[in-house]
Amino acid sequence: MTPRIWAVLGDKTGDNAQVDAIAAALPWPVETRQLTFKPRYRKGKPWFNASLRHIDPATSTPLEAPWPDLVITIGRRPAMAALWIRRQSGNRTRIVIIGRPKRRLDAFDLVIASAQYRVPDAPNVEQIGLPLMRVDGARLAAAARDWAPVFDAIPRPLVVLLVGGATKPYRLDPATVPALVATAHGYATAAGANGTVYASTSRRTGPAVVAALRRQLPPGSTLYEVDSGTPNPYLALLGAGDVFVVTGDSMSMLTETARLGRRIAIFALPLDPLWGTLARFRTVLQWLRLVGFERDLEAFHQWFYAHNRAVPAGSEPAVTAPDADDALERVVERIRLLLDGAGATSCPATAEPPFARTEEPSR
Repeated sequence: MTPRIWAVLGDKTGDNAQVDAIAAALPWPVETRQLTFKPRYRKGKPWFNASLRHIDPATSTPLEAPWPDLVITIGRRPAMAALWIRRQSGNRTRIVIIGRPKRRLDAFDLVIASAQYRVPDAPNVEQIGLPLMRVDGARLAAAARDWAPVFDAIPRPLVVLLVGGATKPYRLDPATVPALVATAHGYATAAGANGTVYASTSRRTGPAVVAALRRQLPPGSTLYEVDSGTPNPYLALLGAGDVFVVTGDSMSMLTETARLGRRIAIFALPLDPLWGTLARFRTVLQWLRLVGFERDLEAFHQWFYAHNRAVPAGSEPAVTAPDADDALERVVERIRLLLDGAGATSCPATAEPPFARTEEPSR
């Protein structure tokens, strides 16, 4: 019998791309359930439980019977909906979550943890290197054709500066911009070259950082500002760039460039002093189950360096082969075993998910 599988998606493009990659690789059809969130929860974090209280039902795909055999999801808010779906199914639905779960590994049937997450080994955990997102080859080729007149005319090397945004416990503010720009300019002028810097921001790039980039980029540079209304060159830049300087906060941009075998230099963001102090207490808090499993960007960078996929900013980046990681094949096999019943190693299908609290605190 063909299993009924739902991909439960949220509002983050990079997250959804990982779910889509798995869905495309499975031998069975996958139905999409697209969720949108109430305004207060688009950035605010709801209390983590099996709930739909944070979902905007008017703009989300309805979640109703017949319930699926399997849910594939990612992120805090969609995972809460996945737990709710399992409850409605009489705890029959299996759940595959990508990334770190919120505290309880045993609430999920399969956890797919890439290198940036401090998730312990467990029977229901599949440890992988890069996140599963991939760049669509046809879209990349189409973008290269569309932008060829632009990029063929500029001085080489083309140094692509991909800028993310501040993320705990790291900061990206105007004070960080001079070193970031100097790094990109250094690659553009290495060995006497007179290359070009093309900077592209993301939705997380703060307006003050964008303004600082606009002031400090060297003459001849180009700055693309996301949501500016102008055509987005991102895909074309992935195909045309000679060197990529990527701020270390952006796992999606690092992953997509690495999967294409590009020459990458990671600009590690400085640590916020306050969060550096608080980080000392996180091990104890995690042991007490007062905080969840951490995301460790430094460990993610070290994975890149150890596998010769990138270098620290300022070092000479080397050409690498396009990604040949078999992680997606391993994930598909784990899901097949899960549906066969051989991979059920976490919360039993007859047990209620281990979340005692049913409502988030008022804020």
